[in-house]
Amino acid sequence: MIRGMQIHLKTLGCRLNEAELESWAEGFQLKGHALTQNADEADVLVVNTCAVTQEAVKKSRQIIRRTHRNNPQAKLVVSGCYASLDGNIQNDIPGIDLLINNQQKDQLVDIALKELNSENMPALSTEPGEASIFKRGRNRAFIKIQDGCRYRCTFCIVTVARGEERSRSTEDIINEINRYHQQGVQEIVLTGVHVGGFGSDINSNLYELIRSVLSDTEVPRIRLASVEPWDLPDNFFALFSNKRLMPHMHLPLQSGSDSVLRRMARRCKTNDYKELICRARNEIPDFNLTTDIIVGFPGESDEEWQDSIKFIEETLFSHIHIFTYSKREGTKAASLSNQINATIKKERSRQLHALAKSMRQTCLQEQLNKSHAVLWETRNEKNAWTGYTDNFIRVESKYAYDLNLENKISNIKITDITTDASHCIAEII
Repeated sequence: MIRGMQIHLKTLGCRLNEAELESWAEGFQLKGHALTQNADEADVLVVNTCAVTQEAVKKSRQIIRRTHRNNPQAKLVVSGCYASLDGNIQNDIPGIDLLINNQQKDQLVDIALKELNSENMPALSTEPGEASIFKRGRNRAFIKIQDGCRYRCTFCIVTVARGEERSRSTEDIINEINRYHQQGVQEIVLTGVHVGGFGSDINSNLYELIRSVLSDTEVPRIRLASVEPWDLPDNFFALFSNKRLMPHMHLPLQSGSDSVLRRMARRCKTNDYKELICRARNEIPDFNLTTDIIVGFPGESDEEWQDSIKFIEETLFSHIHIFTYSKREGTKAASLSNQINATIKKERSRQLHALAKSMRQTCLQEQLNKSHAVLWETRNEKNAWTGYTDNFIRVESKYAYDLNLENKISNIKITDITTDASHCIAEII
């Protein structure tokens, strides 16, 4: 009997990286190998890197070095955006046995097993292992629907690292969702570099994909990862009449100033964004909106910053991912004049964090006494169950301490919010 290898997977960065890790985990298991959460006991270590910011590059390098240092006997496989952008990574960082770029990511398992001389099929492969999503303590699966992006926002290095758009077939996506659902997964998230660009290369689109997912799967909850607002057709929000499509979207704004948006090469003006959000809120009950904002983009004047703050406040987001701009070599924005100094960026970031907290409290207060469905995930330090409502509000159970609610969906009523306005308190109906 051939012993299967112990595989340890780790990632940093976006949900797409998470989806790729899920796919690799399943692939290694189908080949008869086992997953381990303990990197020190692994035979093969796989690191999925990120390069969205210079800080992400720094963290990627640190993780690669630490992973090798803690288990130098294991084979080290490195992939992801940083690995694809830096051609000298194997010379700069010792211990990397195999480098797999983003264009080869979908074949990572086969390439790794072949190059590391581990193609033999272990006997245990006749008994498929527990689904990787549960081994990693997760209650939802990220489904990669496409890779690459045809747009070139001036601040973004990911489009360079990921290359041209490549969509998976609808059939493959449906089959993957159904496999996860059969394993007990209650919620899937459709993700990619340019989610709204799905189908551009296979004569399809995101609208048609979601219709197929709704008709050909039975997974109870379907979510979308970040979608560019200009990709949504006029009839898109009609899809949410099916209650399996969760009433939450993450629509990146990046700035509330039209002149800054032009320098970013964004394809959506603030008025277009406002009209889109009004339509969504009119058509989708309890629609929840989250976004991304970049603080201190090159040339951002005090007037542009105030315009941005005003628009953000008027739009009302329940959560904002706040990114302080930093130069990223290889992007057009890095060569723009009038880079904003660190003191100004720090102060603007502080202002936006304060506004985001205030808006979040307003959004949570609007949920009081409303009923939702919650997918319960874990217990917190108070032994209370926590999870997310259909519209992506984190809640904590008020009672039910003695019940096993993990991976179950319950109807709840929101009764309170926490003092720090981080989440809501709810009673099970």
